[in-house]
Amino acid sequence: MTVSAPSRTPEDGPVAKDAGGKGGTGPKGGKGAAKRRKYGPRTLVIAASAWMLAVIFIAPYLEMIITALRPADELRDRTYLPTSFEWKNLVDVWGESTLGDNLKVTLLIAGGATLLVLLVSLPAAYYTARVRYRGRKAFLLLVLVTQMFQPTALLIGLYREFHQLDMLNSTWTLILANGAFNLAFAIWILTAYISSIPAELEEAAMVDGTGRFGALFRVTLPLAMPGVVTAIIFTFISTWNEFVMGLTLMTEPEKQPLTVGINNFIGAYTVEWNYLFAASVVAIIPVVVLFAFIERHVVSGLTAGSVK
Repeated sequence: MTVSAPSRTPEDGPVAKDAGGKGGTGPKGGKGAAKRRKYGPRTLVIAASAWMLAVIFIAPYLEMIITALRPADELRDRTYLPTSFEWKNLVDVWGESTLGDNLKVTLLIAGGATLLVLLVSLPAAYYTARVRYRGRKAFLLLVLVTQMFQPTALLIGLYREFHQLDMLNSTWTLILANGAFNLAFAIWILTAYISSIPAELEEAAMVDGTGRFGALFRVTLPLAMPGVVTAIIFTFISTWNEFVMGLTLMTEPEKQPLTVGINNFIGAYTVEWNYLFAASVVAIIPVVVLFAFIERHVVSGLTAGSVK
């Protein structure tokens, strides 16, 4: 017994043509190639400008890496690339200086200052964002005003204070000083981010039996993580790049931060450019790696609170 195909009616619609034009779901007329997207002059100009800016910003880092690998007898040559690359410069720089000790000190100072800032700024930002207490605007204004003070302007006072406390050449000295100077920014950015999180989420969690601290750590803090990461990366980078306080408050070479240790390659009469740039390459690697991993959180954290 044979089964005949069902007949089509006008209501069933037209038959879709295949790639050969006889029926199916392919493009009409057998033209399977999609139209290529055309870029206008404005797009091309923007792309070319972006590439030019990228080259301008990357060129100094390329020059730093090339100079770090340049032989000592070719440091004054006008050629951009050396005849050979001295990879041992990156190894010799560890033996020619206290760079290893400086790197350990800097990691300890940057990590300690970042942890201190988080421990202080999170409760302060949470309370400021959730409670409309008297003097709240004045507090936020004071936090903003403290950003205007630079360590250089307060350096003499800081030196006398830590000298009286017998805390010179101590790692805790730079942890406390860097934490204090970065605290205002962390409070400001975290207050803006926590304010953008609806308080009803915490109230719903507390109705279910969670306390105030439980709602903070289980609900608000995970949602505010981009703002927390932003505070972490800016505090870490600011502490990592700090120079003036490290030069003034730390006089022993092995206890100085990395920025001051690199500056020791600049002598009174000579400058060891190859070792100077080799140490600079070592100094930027941790920050570049850290920023590459959490860059997307930094962007979202900076725009927090801008849109309600």
